[in-house]
Formats: sequence, structure tokens, C-alpha cells
Amino acid sequence: MTNTNWWHDIVLYQVYPKSFQDTNNDGIGDIRGIISRLDYLKDLGVNMLWLNPIFESPQVDNGYDVSNYHTIDSEFGTMEDVEELINEAHQRDIKVIFDFVANHTSDQHPWFKEALKGKDNPYRDYYLWADGKGESGDELPNNWQSFFGGSVWERESATGQYYFHLFAKEMPDLNWENPLVREEINQIALFWLEKGIDGFRVDAFIHIGKEPGYPDVSWAKPGEIAIAEEFYAHQPNVNPYMKEWAETLRKEYPDIFIVGEAASSSPTLGVEYSNPEKGGCNSVITFRYFTEDWDAKDSRIPGNLQPGKLKIPDFKQVMTEWQEAFQDMGGPTLYWNNHDMARVVSRFGNDCEEFREQSAKMLAALMYLQKGLPIIMNGEEIGMKNLVFNSLDEFVAPESQEFIEKSREIGYTDDEILANLAATVKDASRGAMQWDQSEFAGFSTSKPWGGVNVEEKYNVLEQVSRETSVYNFYKQLISLKKSALFTSGSWQLLDTNHSLYVYQRKNEENIALVICNLTKEPQAFTLPQEFSLETYDILLENEGINHQDKTIHLSAYGVTIIQKQNYFAK
Repeated sequence: MTNTNWWHDIVLYQVYPKSFQDTNNDGIGDIRGIISRLDYLKDLGVNMLWLNPIFESPQVDNGYDVSNYHTIDSEFGTMEDVEELINEAHQRDIKVIFDFVANHTSDQHPWFKEALKGKDNPYRDYYLWADGKGESGDELPNNWQSFFGGSVWERESATGQYYFHLFAKEMPDLNWENPLVREEINQIALFWLEKGIDGFRVDAFIHIGKEPGYPDVSWAKPGEIAIAEEFYAHQPNVNPYMKEWAETLRKEYPDIFIVGEAASSSPTLGVEYSNPEKGGCNSVITFRYFTEDWDAKDSRIPGNLQPGKLKIPDFKQVMTEWQEAFQDMGGPTLYWNNHDMARVVSRFGNDCEEFREQSAKMLAALMYLQKGLPIIMNGEEIGMKNLVFNSLDEFVAPESQEFIEKSREIGYTDDEILANLAATVKDASRGAMQWDQSEFAGFSTSKPWGGVNVEEKYNVLEQVSRETSVYNFYKQLISLKKSALFTSGSWQLLDTNHSLYVYQRKNEENIALVICNLTKEPQAFTLPQEFSLETYDILLENEGINHQDKTIHLSAYGVTIIQKQNYFAK
């Protein structure tokens, strides 16, 4: 029997604040911009907002390097603006969660500045330190590689010791073994809950524990550094830390929602992190849904910045595993893209003019009518594609520079490198929100910080007004998602060829099929025995679907959602 919690009815909308709406015309989105668009979000039907970090930050990693957790970065506005946003959102029955960066701080944070003053400073143990190897101590403590390239270790001159940074060197990792650090994290979270927010999306929480002793990666070549997830992800102490933190918060705020970023999580780990008896999260976001075909990629280039087609058999298997693991927990999180991934219509759909709207609608129905919590990236609902880049100088993601260097070393031209990065890099998802077709798409009167696509068709003004738009499809889809059948009904994937993705949703009153064509070639689907043309209703579909007695003919990227009439009538 499925346990029903209030957050099982969430349709979550991710706002990337820098790129959503600028009101002071400096080219950077701000809090007042979000406030000005709350009615738009209410009308769309979402009922929770997730804001990427808005805390004070040097912006080395777009706000994920926090220098003061209690202060709003001036580029976004003031504390009064945030308080107004929370209040105005709540008046519209929209909850608000903040991105909480728990694994690391900025090197400009007062704690780290104090830690640099010497080994005896009380803040020294807020971070992770190690002595270097060799007689002079100038060799790296181990061969672990940072996610942003290079070693996880950076030497500081005063003592010669090395501090640990899993991401950029300006983002030192916190020492969660220190109870004083955990208490600081408690107090920061309580501060924001007292302001009225409804929970947190916890960034990189799976990395807050590290393997004691920092052993070398044994399979790395001499002098080589290597990704060492087995030593700095999913350590045994992660769940106890998270459970302790969450229980502290829930003593005062029992109904908060916590979703954790668990990039490399398996379904089994995801369940453990989301089990109230073991972990602190209500749910997690894994990055393991989308297995790409690596056969066409160049193995000599590190990272995953080469485009690749979705491996449909693997995708079906992974989604089935997550659905089955979370069937009694309201289902897993459901998403296609976020601020760390290219936009879905460009990545897994088809963003040419002929198929863009059609594939955007199909992908939305495929993902979000499954059992679980939809997480929609701002702009996805109007069919926004990847940001268009014209030069390698426009890429700001730290990992893009290593990709450029390695690609050049093995003979790729700059045009080839540009094409690869434009299709995959996370910068592509961070273009300014397209509100209209004016010079900067209604985002600002100044040039946006990260670029913008100005398009006649794919903007809010045009999409809201046109009945057959992607926006209006999403609006109907969200309304459908909130029904009992698509919130709490069971999920079952049907056995089909790999051009199709077809699943059943069923509860005590209704049964429905979601039938999706993942290709630009027309496909036919033969209905199960209990369905025929005379006995089902069409709930929602995109263009070009032909219904015959026992067969549904799907157009390119076609989707139809049908529900059996009086299926359970006696």
C-alpha cells in the first residue's frame, strides 16, 4: 500500500534566478523578477519553487560557492525582497525551497579565512587538511581527482598543508565529522525555515563523508589522478549525518520537504536516503536515468561533453528499477533537465522547427505522467532549446576548458569543439528566460549575463496565447498529473519495440495508457485486449494521432494518453 504524504502532490518548478527575470536592468535576474512572475507560475499550475543559490558568493561557481549563508547576494536583491517572495508565493499556494550547499563553502567564507590563520585556529577543523607526501611534503596527499579537473588537494603557503576541495579550489569541503560544523549547518537551515521557506534541495550531500586515511586509487597509473567516487561518495556516515540534520529541523518544522542531489545514486541507495528510518530526505535526484550510447563518442576525451543518443533499452530498464523501488514511496523524482544539463528538447528531442513542439510535448508526457515528483526547469514549458553559442570564449563552465584543451590536443578543430560543447555543456541550459520577442526576450533591457535566444515562437507571450502551444500542453499535463490516477496510481511499463515508450497507470477506479513515439518515424501501437476505440477516452495528445479500432498510429514524436471508460464498473 502506497504511503501518501502531502509532497506527493508537488509539481516542482526550478527557477535559475540569474536567468529568470531582471528588474533592475543589470542583465542579471533578481528576486523581484521572480515575484513579478508568480502569477504566471500559479496559472501554469506548479505548486513549489526551487531556487538555485541566492546567498552571498564570489560567483566562482554561480552561487554554489557560498561566502555568507545568512545574507542575500546583492546581485539578486535584499532580505526584504526574499521575505516578500516567500509571502507572495504562499498567498498563491506555492511553496518555496532553497538550494542548500552543505558539502563546501567559498574560500572567502569567514570560517575558511580563520582556518588559514594556522593549525591551532579553532576553525581549522571546520575543513579537511592533510600533509603532503615525500621528504619535503610537497607531493599530493593522494591521487584523487576533483570533479572540476586537477587534484582535490590545494596547498596553502603558511603551513604547507593541503586542503580538500571536491569541486573548484575556491570551494573547500567542510569537515562533517566535526560536531561544531554540523551544529552550524543546523542553525543556518533553521534561520531560513524561520523566514518561512518550506524546505531544501540539498546540493551534493552524498559527498559529505570521505574515506578515512584518504587512500590512493589503486588502479591509477603512477603520477595520474583519478575520479575516486568510492572514496568520497555514499560513505557509511552520510545517511546518519543527514538523518541527524533533518530530525533537528523537523522537531520545529515537521512538514518541511527535503530533496537531495544524489548524482550517482542507485535505486537501492535512493530508497535508503529517502527512508525516514535511515536518512533525512523525502526524495533524491539521481543523474543515472539517462544512459547515452558511447559508441559514437571519442574515448580519448574526458568527461561527458560529447553528444550521444539516449539508449532506449537501458533507459527503460533504469526507469523501471526506480519506479519499482519507489512504488510505495510516492514514486521517484521525474525530470529531464536542470541547471547542470543541456535542455531536453535539444538533447533527447528534436529542436529543428518541424519537430520541436511535437517532441517537447511527447517528452513531457512520457516523463511527468509516470509515478513520482515532476521537476520542471524554467523555460522547459515553452519549449526552450539549448542556448546558441558562436565562440568557444562564451563557455564559462569550469569543465569546458579541459574539454577544449584535450580536444585540441588530439586534432579537433574549434568548430567541431564548439558543436560538441554547444550540445552538451550546462551553460546551454542557463540562457535567459524567453518572455517575448523583444531585443533581450523580455528578460532585461540590458544584455543578459549568460546569453539569450530571441525567438518569434518560443516565448511566453506567444505560447500562452496559442491554444496548441507547448505551454498549454504543459498546463493541461500538470492538471492531469494532479489527479488521483496520475499521482498515486500504480505504474507498469508495457513491452514494446524500442521506438515506443508505453506505460499503464492504474488505481481502484481508472486505468490509462501513456503511449509515446520516441522517433521521427511514424509508429503503430496495438492496444491491449481490454482497450478498443469505442471504450476509451482521449485525455491529451499532440498532433497527427490516428485512432483506429485496435491500433493507434502515432506521428513523428507522437503521444496520446487514453483512459478506459467504466473500466471498473460492475
